[in-house]
Amino acid sequence: MIAFRKERRYDWPLFMKILRLIVPAILLTTVVFAEKKKSDVAVWTDPEKAAKEHPGFALQGEYTKGEQAMQVAAMDNDEFLVLTYQGGLPGESWDQKDLQSKVLSGSEVKKLTEGAKKVTRKSPTLGKKAPEGAVVIFNGEKTEYVDGEISDGLLWAGSATTKPFQDFQLHVEFRLPYKPARKPSSQDRGNSGVYIFNNYEIQVLDTFGLDFDSENNAIKPESLNTQWCGCFYKKKTADVPMALPPLTWQTYDIDFTAPRFDGDGKKTANARITVRHNGVLIHDDVEFEQGTGAGGKRPEKPEGIINFQGHGNPTAFRNIWLLPKKA
Repeated sequence: MIAFRKERRYDWPLFMKILRLIVPAILLTTVVFAEKKKSDVAVWTDPEKAAKEHPGFALQGEYTKGEQAMQVAAMDNDEFLVLTYQGGLPGESWDQKDLQSKVLSGSEVKKLTEGAKKVTRKSPTLGKKAPEGAVVIFNGEKTEYVDGEISDGLLWAGSATTKPFQDFQLHVEFRLPYKPARKPSSQDRGNSGVYIFNNYEIQVLDTFGLDFDSENNAIKPESLNTQWCGCFYKKKTADVPMALPPLTWQTYDIDFTAPRFDGDGKKTANARITVRHNGVLIHDDVEFEQGTGAGGKRPEKPEGIINFQGHGNPTAFRNIWLLPKKA
């Protein structure tokens, strides 16, 4: 007797229907897991609370000891990234040559900094009042010039101006969160930015303790050095690394000249930007043939709004004012 195998017939329409139901559910589960994993990373926005709850916070900072200066950046698991300069701190007496980067434990940092003076630097333009003729974008309360989340008298990342500007001098004060579980250079360590016209971005990120020469750092960078604090995003590193420790108020003072166009929309002059970070000149009249990062793919324009970028990190802003420049 010969047994015949029964031919299998697949219900393809039913299979495809089930697939359409299952795939979105899998993708949603993946996204939720990723978001949960990201939200599980501890983050502090209050210095007093950080000092009480994370032992590394009080030890991090800047130190001077004779001809040496040190930046101590806290990480998790009792690890610290320590950058030692000869001559002094960046923006002061450092010769921009000799430096040494190490990863040390808390006990090693205490031994290294024994007898050293802990320095708390403050930007000379911190708290600078808006001059006559300036537009106060934000100074603790909602204004007609800004749209975004406001709480505790602060403007939070993810906000933007409501009205366009052309040429200006802009003063911005920002404070990065304390997020030691993310290593310096991680794009999840307080990522934000001052994004002019949605074309030109000056990066805001906690890269305290890093040298702009990636090979000089004891940890492997997780991003490009042109993505670090004070840099024109993916375009140009700052001339001096002026990032201060997280939860320290810092300043950008930006002089911006918009690109020019003729009546037919043809560009006749490039945008130009000068930036001072914590009072130190880090970009001197840099000319832009196009924007930075993704902004380089967008059409340039003669005027536009300013974004205080949001990337899911609680970076705070205050005392923002803009002085329009005459053409």
